Order: sequence, then structure tokens, then C-alpha cells
Amino acid sequence: MSDVLTLTDHKVGRLRLDRPKAIHALTRDMCSAMIAALLEWRERPEVEAVMLDHAEGRGFCAGGDVVMLARSGAGDGSEARAFFFEEYRLNHLLFTYAKPTLAFMDGITMGGGVGISQPCKYRVATENTRFAMPETAIGLFPDVGGGWYLSRLPGRVGQYLALTGARLDGAECLALGLATHYVPSLGLEDLKARIAADPQRIEALLEEASAPAPEAKITAHQCDIDRLFAAEDYEDVLAALEADGSEWAKSQLETLSSKSPQACKVSLRLLHNGGLMQAFADEMRQEYAVASRVVQRHDFVEGVRALLVDKDSAPVWAPPTPEAVTQHLIDTIFAPMPEGEEWTPL
Repeated sequence: MSDVLTLTDHKVGRLRLDRPKAIHALTRDMCSAMIAALLEWRERPEVEAVMLDHAEGRGFCAGGDVVMLARSGAGDGSEARAFFFEEYRLNHLLFTYAKPTLAFMDGITMGGGVGISQPCKYRVATENTRFAMPETAIGLFPDVGGGWYLSRLPGRVGQYLALTGARLDGAECLALGLATHYVPSLGLEDLKARIAADPQRIEALLEEASAPAPEAKITAHQCDIDRLFAAEDYEDVLAALEADGSEWAKSQLETLSSKSPQACKVSLRLLHNGGLMQAFADEMRQEYAVASRVVQRHDFVEGVRALLVDKDSAPVWAPPTPEAVTQHLIDTIFAPMPEGEEWTPL
């Protein structure tokens, strides 16, 4: 039984994540199956568009199989690197796909789910959408193109999301441009059927199905985010929050106190570099180098243990403080991969 259904429905190709017990978290085999289908549909003129959604259960996609990644990272890391290599190829293939692509971000859309929804031309949010890049809590960083997408959000929202792992609802995704449309979940099946029958009208059909979104709560804090998360150095962000002293700033400080200091510094560097990237392939090449190293470092293995394996929510980070995470360590993590080991697109 495959964990992803690949089928054609009238004039569209459909990628349906079908691993409900894991909230459709991606495995390497799922990435490979989606790549194979996309490459086949690319050559078939009768397939006019591609839709991504989930078959059943709550949530679109909760991320990648991080327990496997941590197990591999504790060893030689080869299985983890193979997963990242394939997943990032899928991300890049969707980003560069010539036919219209449409993702339904209905429910939990985190980590790897962000990686397969954000490259799509059309991204539908609903009242169920819960969007986040929560990787700093497990010693990782917002990969799957996070350095590209988050660095291009308004003001310093991307840095705020990357560091805190804050969750956004559907209305907030629409306001920030992470979603292109807001459609009530009750209307999704009818919308999918209409698009499958007439993909040439995809834009008009999306407009017809859309509803006014509620107020985006994050906009009330846009000024605070831009001011307090303005620094490129993590210590300066923490200092700004501490000096501010408002309830909102205190709440962010408390959130950040549980995150991996190494992961937070990696994330800020990633977004800084990602904002300067000219090509998405360059972003994925950088992220593959960073992921290949971070996955074998203490904080990732420890973060997964504390949050997902033992579930004691008491990770012991090493280095333990932001000050102890040296510039040299970050430079080492960001160094290009050795020749012959770099990530390459399809």
C-alpha cells in the first residue's frame, strides 16, 4: 500500500498524501513516487494541471520523517542525506514545473508540507489551516526552501516565524501571501471536481469558491515583529525583546528559551543568505549542505529525543547558550559540500 496516491482525474494529475497515522509526514519513497508522477505528467499533454492534497485524516502534511532522520544522524547520516537529497529535488521540481500546480493546505501544513505547497502556483488555505516551520524546537532549521520563502515575507515576519515556530491560521497565510486563496473546507471537494473537469478555468474557479477571510491576527503585531526581530544576530534579537518588556515580547522570549540556540543562529543565517539568492536551486544546494551537517549534530538528535521519542520536553542543548554558538561553528555548518557530494536538481 503506497503512502501517496498518484492518479489522473479527468484533465489533472493528482498527488494525494495517504499516511494518515503520521499526518502524512513525508518519507523518501513518497517523495520518489511524487517525482516519478510529475515527470510522467510533464510529458503528457492531456494532463493540464496538478493538484496536491491529502486523502484522509487531519492535516495536509506534518513534515518529514524526523525520527528516521535522527536515527540516521546518530549514525553515519547516509539515510538522512538520501532523504534530503530526494525531498529537495521534489521541492525544486514543483518550483520549476511548467504546468499549473495547486496545493490544498487544509489542516496542519508544517515543515515538509510547506516544502511541497509553497512552490505551487496556487495555494489554498481554509479555516483548518495550521501553518508553521517549528524546526528550531528540535534543533533543525526551516529547510525545504524555507530560507527562500520566509526571507521574502513582509518585514521581519520570516525571521519571527523561523525562530519562534509560531503557527499561522488560514487568514494569516492569505494576508502574508503564503496562500493565494481562502476557501471554506466544505467547498473543497466540489472545487476539486470542477478544476479536474476544466483546468483551463482554474483561476476563475478558485475566485468563485473563495470566501472573505477573517481578520489576520498577525497584522496587529507587524510593527512589533519588524522592530524586535530586526537584528541579524540572535543575541541582539533577544536583547531587543528583553529591553522592550511588553507582555508580547516576554511571551516571545519565553518561547525562544526552549529552542536550540544553534538552530536559531543557523536559521537567521539561512534567511539572510536566502534573501540574496538569485535561483531556487542555489537555495536548495545551500540547505542540503546545512541539513547534512545539522542532522548529525547533538542538538537535532537530542531535540527529536526530547520532543518526539521520550517526550519529556526537556532537551539539553549543546552549546547551551547563544553566546556559546561561535561564528566559526556556524561557518562550518554553512560550508559548501565537498566536490561530488553536492545537491543537484533533476
